[in-house]
Amino acid sequence: MNLSRFPFLKTAFDPHFPFSPQRFPFFYGWIIAVFTTVGTLFSIPGQTAGVSVFTDPVIAATGLSRVQLSSAYLVGTLGSSFMLPLGGRLMDRFGARLTVMLSSLGLGLTLVYLSVCDYLIVFLNGFFPLVNRSIVGLVVMAIGFTALRFSGQGVLTLVSRNTIAKWFDRRRGFVSGIANVFISFGFSAAPLILSFWIDGFGWRGAWLALAVTVGGGMTFLGWLFYRDNPEICGLTMDGKLPKTLPQETSEEASQTEETVAKIGELTAKEALKTREFWGVTLGLSIHALTVTGITFNIVDLGAQSGLNEQEAVGLFLPIGILSTITGFLVGVISDRVRLKWLVVTLLLLQFAGFVGMANLALLPWRLLGIIGLGTSGGFFATLTIVALPRLFGRTHLGAIGGMQMTSMVVGSAIGPSLLALFKDTFGSYQSGLYACCLFLPIALILTLLSRE
Repeated sequence: MNLSRFPFLKTAFDPHFPFSPQRFPFFYGWIIAVFTTVGTLFSIPGQTAGVSVFTDPVIAATGLSRVQLSSAYLVGTLGSSFMLPLGGRLMDRFGARLTVMLSSLGLGLTLVYLSVCDYLIVFLNGFFPLVNRSIVGLVVMAIGFTALRFSGQGVLTLVSRNTIAKWFDRRRGFVSGIANVFISFGFSAAPLILSFWIDGFGWRGAWLALAVTVGGGMTFLGWLFYRDNPEICGLTMDGKLPKTLPQETSEEASQTEETVAKIGELTAKEALKTREFWGVTLGLSIHALTVTGITFNIVDLGAQSGLNEQEAVGLFLPIGILSTITGFLVGVISDRVRLKWLVVTLLLLQFAGFVGMANLALLPWRLLGIIGLGTSGGFFATLTIVALPRLFGRTHLGAIGGMQMTSMVVGSAIGPSLLALFKDTFGSYQSGLYACCLFLPIALILTLLSRE
């Protein structure tokens, strides 16, 4: 970003202001790891886990039905997904520091908008009396959800993941594994914490409190601690000094080349033409589609298998524990294992999880579903961070990551409706879960044929 015409901004966004990362007694990448993890956690208000607890009070305040609010959320999620490549390109052009500030500020302003959504509906309905009130409500909420999903689930998450990937190479998997432990716990605890906020401040006050926390707090933290990459700070990835690089033995260099294979520094357009991109992206998108569908319909899915609501929801506890443990272990080993075998394992575990969840009535299949979904969730969390920079480098990571996230968000948006449609058509969710399994061989073939 050229700020030469704006001296104040040039100083404010200088990588050595207000402090120089070079002067830290340890590698600054660890600071990046901490605050990119914080950035991902601050995206929770824009994630489904953060929105779901506001559903009932918003329905009561706006007068919309559950179907209408869900439809607005679907429109907002799909609309935001197609804007994500723009967010990725903004990161590539302007850097992580400014992008995280803009996304945090945008998320804060969106939360303010949503906190007065009922007032907006009443005002606009009076301004357009001939338009049905439910239509006005749908439009107001769809606009809010589009901005919420784009700034929170989209850009803030994207820039945080990509920034940590830019600072680490050989330790990328290890660092992402540690980060995913805190992220998993944070996302798991979010509904409970937010419900306490709603009880204490009301739904409107809770959203306003989140707006101040994210819009003010994360914007400041992003400016203070985020840096786009180590090179602009006079550092190198993993904290290795430049003069030590040539001292590697030929055996070490050969091992590194074999383990951390990379196609090269590709643009987004070039990456989209590779089997590697679509193998990884399809695997992650299938997971997003099916797991979101299962999560959204878990009570009804459990009821069809003879489980009560508490038993059905209780399945997520062991799944979450397994996902957290697996995510850390996969992060550690991913630095030493070919990427394609991680993706192949993800796909096989997904198959086990989907088939197990399709047969919840039988205890052995139920255990298989828990193990499959839990362990595949750990692979999913790690691959969203380590896959793209290893394959395509860092230069256009934002744009490439934006394209991948578009696919994943579209999958998560249609997953609940897709499984519900199969249930309405064929009488059970089993056929829908088996249908999701049909996508897995396509991703498996693409992955096995990849060069990495």
